[in-house]
Amino acid sequence: MTTLLTNALIVTMDDALTVHESGWVRVDGDTITAIGSGPAPKVDGAEVIDCNGDIVMPGMVNTHCHMGMSVFRGLGEDVDDRLYRYILPLERTFVSPEMVRIGSAMSALEMIAGGVTTVADMYYFETEVGDVCDQAGLRAIVGQTLADFDPPDHKTFDEGFARVEELVERFAGHKLVTPSIAPHAPYSTGVKTMERIAEWSAAHPDVPVQMHLAESTLEVNWARDTHGKSTVAVTADAGLLKPSLIAAHCLQLDDADIAMMAEHQVCAVTNPRSNGKAGRGIAPVEKMRNAGIPVGIGSDGAMSGNTLDLFSQFAPVSMFAKLLAGSRKPLPALEIIRMATIEGARALSLNLETGSLEVGKQADLIRISLAAPRMHPMYDPYSALVFAAMPSDVTHTMVAGRWLMRDRKVLTLDTAKTVADANQIARQFKTEMARLDSLAQ
Repeated sequence: MTTLLTNALIVTMDDALTVHESGWVRVDGDTITAIGSGPAPKVDGAEVIDCNGDIVMPGMVNTHCHMGMSVFRGLGEDVDDRLYRYILPLERTFVSPEMVRIGSAMSALEMIAGGVTTVADMYYFETEVGDVCDQAGLRAIVGQTLADFDPPDHKTFDEGFARVEELVERFAGHKLVTPSIAPHAPYSTGVKTMERIAEWSAAHPDVPVQMHLAESTLEVNWARDTHGKSTVAVTADAGLLKPSLIAAHCLQLDDADIAMMAEHQVCAVTNPRSNGKAGRGIAPVEKMRNAGIPVGIGSDGAMSGNTLDLFSQFAPVSMFAKLLAGSRKPLPALEIIRMATIEGARALSLNLETGSLEVGKQADLIRISLAAPRMHPMYDPYSALVFAAMPSDVTHTMVAGRWLMRDRKVLTLDTAKTVADANQIARQFKTEMARLDSLAQ
């Protein structure tokens, strides 16, 4: 099957940052086979889509998410102790394979509709997440979380490792879904378990490692009080600071931490909306990137950041850097789009497959309508994407040459059933929350 997208503003995000003002893209099977400007070549039997001047660009890369948690969206929003009052009790009571499957389907639906084509996820019952991503057609890294706070799918680390092994076996060689091991955080696994994970990772070099790192004051204090070092240094001592590590949040870092992460070729993820809402601080994104650390943009889970598209992350990433510097100059719009596409793909070690529109790469692309008045006048497409565009402007989403959404209709998931299933879980949550409130009084 050949598809030709014509009459488009092609934003390639290749090394030269090529933009075709009136361009076309040819897709054969799952691969981009040609890109150019001007009239598209005629190809017998090809499906030709006239994009009417819209933007065609690489699909976006959400580098940190908890897909199963979409059912917690907006829950206890203004309750300061909601983690311990609601979230953890609800997780222990309700998180099951079925709940994770339903929550992940909701997340997949939202991301496809918002132009995300690749996601890195970590949560529980992660084989369910992988199955949902497979069905939805998303490119995904799915990480089985390991933790010591009585998580819902394992009571011991041995059980957690067994789940990791199951995940790796299930998705070995899968075209789109890559299995991952995901220690929750240094303080919630401990040094001995991090050392065990590092040994396991060395024996499984093709399996990425995902972990929350330097996210909270609790974590930083744990490292200092227990080990007399920074949390990054503790992680390095355990052998987990390595090129396969995808480190999420990275808020509380000093210059020595950043240098250490760069030396060990760690990749980082910033989650500005989630961290801003929680009042946890601003990640030193510019310092990390200047040190040579690839930094992707993540939504975090819907419980924390509410939305899973990346458009809602763009302005905060840029604005937070500008506020830190007291200047308009840091993180211009072009760099935000780079982080959301090719740099995010690099942070996940997927940059040879996706993240830019180039001949030979996988056909992971999106079409963004320019119909809305807020998209005009357009002096700079990157600025329009960062500060004006919204998820509803995405009209088409393709992964590996397969349309996941066309004309705003998601083709790979049942929207009505997915929403109804999530609302049924929400009703159970509301009943339990009322019970918890009565006990607290």
